[in-house]
Amino acid sequence: MKRLLQRLRHDQRGATALEYGMIISLIVIAAVPAMEGVADDTVAMWGDVETTMAAP
Repeated sequence: MKRLLQRLRHDQRGATALEYGMIISLIVIAAVPAMEGVADDTVAMWGDVETTMAAP
């Protein structure tokens, strides 16, 4: 039992997975607002296209 606890204490794989998870979550937190801004611009652009195409 003592060897198992020592092995678990020195195992770094879980810490690395946690770090990667935190990095990915920060990227997502930064990307979502950026995508929302682009989406608003894209919707406005297609609205302009629709208005132009509908004009006689």
